[in-house]
Amino acid sequence: MLRPTWTWPAPVDGHTAAALAGELGVPVPVAELLVRRGFETPGRARAFLDPSLDQLHDPFLMRDMETAVARVEAALASGEKIVVYGDYDVDGITATALLVRYLRWRGAVVEYYIPHRVEDGYGLSLDGVSALVERGARLIITCDCAVTAVAEILAARHAGLDVIVTDHHEPGPAIPAAVAVLDPKREDCGYPDHNLAAVGVAFKLCEALEISAGRSRDTLRRGLDLVALGTIADLVPVTGENRVLIRYGLEMLARTRNAGLRALLERTELAGQKPTAWQVGFVLAPRINAVGRMDAAVRGVELLLSDDPAEAERIAGTLEEVNSSRQAADRNLLVEALALIESTYDPGVDRAIVLAGKDWHPGVIGIVASRVVERFHRPTVMIALDADGRGRGSARSVSGFHLLEALTACAAHLDAFGGHRYAAGLAIRDDRVDGFRAAFQGYARERLDARSLLPTLTIDLELPLEAVDAPLYQALGRFGPYGPGNPEPVVALSEVSARGYPRIVGEDHLKMLVARNGATLDTIGFNMGSLMQELDLNRGPLTIACRLRENTYLGRSAIQGRLIDVLPGDGRSCG
Repeated sequence: MLRPTWTWPAPVDGHTAAALAGELGVPVPVAELLVRRGFETPGRARAFLDPSLDQLHDPFLMRDMETAVARVEAALASGEKIVVYGDYDVDGITATALLVRYLRWRGAVVEYYIPHRVEDGYGLSLDGVSALVERGARLIITCDCAVTAVAEILAARHAGLDVIVTDHHEPGPAIPAAVAVLDPKREDCGYPDHNLAAVGVAFKLCEALEISAGRSRDTLRRGLDLVALGTIADLVPVTGENRVLIRYGLEMLARTRNAGLRALLERTELAGQKPTAWQVGFVLAPRINAVGRMDAAVRGVELLLSDDPAEAERIAGTLEEVNSSRQAADRNLLVEALALIESTYDPGVDRAIVLAGKDWHPGVIGIVASRVVERFHRPTVMIALDADGRGRGSARSVSGFHLLEALTACAAHLDAFGGHRYAAGLAIRDDRVDGFRAAFQGYARERLDARSLLPTLTIDLELPLEAVDAPLYQALGRFGPYGPGNPEPVVALSEVSARGYPRIVGEDHLKMLVARNGATLDTIGFNMGSLMQELDLNRGPLTIACRLRENTYLGRSAIQGRLIDVLPGDGRSCG
């Protein structure tokens, strides 16, 4: 177990926190956390704790929105064929389904096209454009792609097709000559929130079309289940508009009328409850992502567009089977990757990990790269090589190391690359892998010192165990939904003692009851059995870091601590 370095919370002005707590009616520690996260006034704090759809920005603040709306309305009026061209991940699939459902509701002649990850590659392609010309399309609306597709959109124009781009990736040096390019990351855009997922951008287009038609965004609430699913899956910051969309989307998901989503919820035993963001990200989303990785992503769109419960159940069953195959491929490739690391990796020298192998499935290398980062806390690149010597790579990073900048520095070894700070993809020839590995390692050695190669654990609140009660737990619950940019609060409970005997339950889970001054808390640390050997849990006081959750057993609910780490004593001398 790679132990993290603890970062303790900065002090907060006591008068400010007390005043805020009194104004909001929350415990003082909760007010302290609000101040630390930048919500120091009652107005800002209320807007954060109780997000509202009224906080969404005017969609017409996005560059080219008026032009996009006019072109779509013209297509609706004339009966032109519209094709929604999506991407093969969950964000692209949900954005495609959202737009197709909305356009169908408006009476459009609309079809959809999703490229195959292995056969077609990412984004708008010349072959894809040719296919849409043959289908008789007049207007293409892209989802989650094409902000850098300058040549492909020019080819579409020459073929008589108009293109509206909806994307959220970083634009290249030139903006494509499309009818409209909706991307909040455009430097000339000026839209207040740059962090929307692709499905969020698609939602803003639908919202603008509704406003143009004289209706309010309330007609779009039923589509927020798809917006939440895609936004959570794409790991964009859960701040601003994204947090509003996810909060309301999770409520819609609990009572969704989408037959495909209902079938998926039933398959995962989440039907009848309000899923959390974690359940959406780690239970629902992987089943849709799996078909994009292992099969044809179009099946995910078919599921989300189905209105027939029997058909939806059949497709959901297919997704379940594909996801099981994906999980098996993940496990097998991880075993192979760990064996390679054991024979080639020197933690004292290597500041990054670059692995390549033949016959690796390109659909799962990104997942395995993430697993390697979790274990070794090093920027990791996994490259799948085919029989023709072509390689496709997925990269994942750690805090403080910008992947896209690193790949740009190593561009001489690559055929193509793209991505952002924490995740990226690349294309490479097998005879260039060694040179790329050396260049990437060299870049990492220049940018990462020894301390940055250790994971960090940010403590949000340091509390006595006696302060953990129902009002505190309920108030902290209003900080959700959680995700990047809005992490679930981590609580440090100082100088507690283990009551009874800590024990291992399940495969390797640490179960421990902690106590202090008459107060107790049941805790569990998943896959943390190694701490039984590292620490004498029954000797002397401990400081635990945990997240507070509700645990229900035999019909009774109680607050439980989900352990993250344990340190001896007050924790500060070794954290």
